Amino acid sequence: MEHLYLTLLLLFISFVTLSVFILFYKHWSDYTNPNLPPGRPGLPIVGESLQFISTRWKGHPEKFISDRMLRYSPDVFKTHILGRPFAVLCGPAGNKFLFSNENKLVASWWPDTVNKVFPFYTQKSPQGESKKLRKHLPQFLKPEGLQSYIGIMDTLAQRHFASGWENKDEVVVYPLAKRYTFWVACRLFISVEDPNHVSQFADSFNLVASGITSLPLDLPGTPFNKAIKSSNIIRKKLLKIIKQRKVDLAEGKASPTQDVLSHMLLTSEENGQFTNELEIADMILALLIGGHDTVSTVCTFIVKYLAELPHIYEGVYREQVEIAKSKAPGELLNWDDIQKMRYSWNVACEVMRLSPPAQGAFREAITDFIFNGFSIPKGWKLYWSTNSTHKNPEYFPEPEKFDPVRFEGKGPAPYTFVPFGGGPKMCPGKEYARLEILVFMHNLVKRFKWGKILPDEKIVVDPMPMPAKGLPVRLYPHKG
Repeated sequence: MEHLYLTLLLLFISFVTLSVFILFYKHWSDYTNPNLPPGRPGLPIVGESLQFISTRWKGHPEKFISDRMLRYSPDVFKTHILGRPFAVLCGPAGNKFLFSNENKLVASWWPDTVNKVFPFYTQKSPQGESKKLRKHLPQFLKPEGLQSYIGIMDTLAQRHFASGWENKDEVVVYPLAKRYTFWVACRLFISVEDPNHVSQFADSFNLVASGITSLPLDLPGTPFNKAIKSSNIIRKKLLKIIKQRKVDLAEGKASPTQDVLSHMLLTSEENGQFTNELEIADMILALLIGGHDTVSTVCTFIVKYLAELPHIYEGVYREQVEIAKSKAPGELLNWDDIQKMRYSWNVACEVMRLSPPAQGAFREAITDFIFNGFSIPKGWKLYWSTNSTHKNPEYFPEPEKFDPVRFEGKGPAPYTFVPFGGGPKMCPGKEYARLEILVFMHNLVKRFKWGKILPDEKIVVDPMPMPAKGLPVRLYPHKG
């Protein structure tokens, strides 16, 4: 019997030893190419993921990038995060290279967590689905199309401030900003605007958004598990809306141009086939998350910076009050009003430079290529970061100073200010975001001044920056 136990023990030790050897071999074999960018892969599986995540939780995600740019190269370095070998391309040259070579040398890539939350959307090639999504985005996401939706945004903003802000001494900004942007997204993407109906979606959407970038542990109670369950709940609701919209379109009760959903249902692919309902549900789900999460972050940080910088607030206030005075009672904002909000938009851009809602994005090398003299192997994952330029004094002198003047005239150099990406793959929702942010600013500053209740509130990044306590503020309504 003792020999049996000893044999089993030796087999177990051999198995563990072999597993560890294979693990280390696989990890280091990714880095055998002699011409790889400088950097360090860290430990097997973990790599430098802990450092990558910890700088975000400490509110300084730029530190992971800037430290390695200083230590290894200002142009490109290698690392190992999310269980994969990565090349991080930096600076305007790196940004331009990635943006300009989409579907040539690089393609869209998502972590496994995204693939599991959006299974019907990502089960095909990510680059193919990205193309499809862009095709399905209708004309009204372009400036000329969005003009007719400014009044709708203004109406929803007025209702939002009346119900959530007015007659209150104190509010918590972040959840309110999310409520506003989600309401607008629901109305413009799927024509849902009843507050009760919208609120039924909101909680589930927040769980999906927070779980997408969490650790991929599909165990009861984990954020990832909650995200998968919530996405299934939302998908069922969206499928019900999609089926009803098909009936309404057939009977002439819905307009082909009323929102993104109608356009998706009526637009065929190159082969003449229409996108199936499950794929449309996942695309709408992705759009609703992307269409409100990033903008709500920007709106929240606008409130933060305007509270901290009274002289900046006064400039925005003067501009917005001048526009408000030019309006007849009950008259809604229009395209001409938006064009007059130049200083306000410069302020919003400076907010996005200092606190970009999206820290960067992932790509995958679809072929071997050379960048800046270094080899990037096919299959390696790539990352570009707003933080390689936004807080770099080479491109933005005194980078920690809040200075909207940076965006006057021609503005920053190409590929240095990239909250919406750049080049051919510029975010198609940029103009939508601009309108939604400016409508929010207009309705906010013409009603209130405010002060931060927690002057030193910590900022965390998960995956977007947000005040740890949601940014509670004390409101001071304007008289008259």
